[in-house]
Amino acid sequence: MEAERLIEAGRRALADSRGALDVMAEAWQAQALARAVGSRLALCGPMELRSEARALGEIGAGCSALDHPTVISGGARAAQLSGIGEVRPALAGLALLLGEAGIALVGVACDTGEDGLYWQCIEAMDAADESLDRVHGMLRRLAERERDRERERDGPYGIRGPAPSAAGS
Repeated sequence: MEAERLIEAGRRALADSRGALDVMAEAWQAQALARAVGSRLALCGPMELRSEARALGEIGAGCSALDHPTVISGGARAAQLSGIGEVRPALAGLALLLGEAGIALVGVACDTGEDGLYWQCIEAMDAADESLDRVHGMLRRLAERERDRERERDGPYGIRGPAPSAAGS
């Protein structure tokens, strides 16, 4: 399935989550998807994104989303990733998903009285925040690339060309 569709499915599932364990499972699903997108972009994305994408693909590797019990029972949505159509919209959607997951995790952490769940939330929030930073970095690089292309297209004098000579007409 294409990245944008998976991201939207993740956003809907997170919004429909009821209870701490559902939110945790969806947060881990979001992180697994971020890792999958990062790994895919590191292999075949724009050259200027590959370093940042590689780092995104490695975030949370020690606490894999695939290890979460609820993810194991339902399978990782990220395994369905077949491609990334347009990079910018996919990264923008991923940023929304990671931000929403972080907010949901804050709610769970604040509401729980269980020490273990609290620290799992903190760990998941850290991973979501770090992933979000990487995604924002890639979006900035894409914006810079677009600005550079516009400058090249406009030429050294801008869109209007050189100023007319006052003495020459």
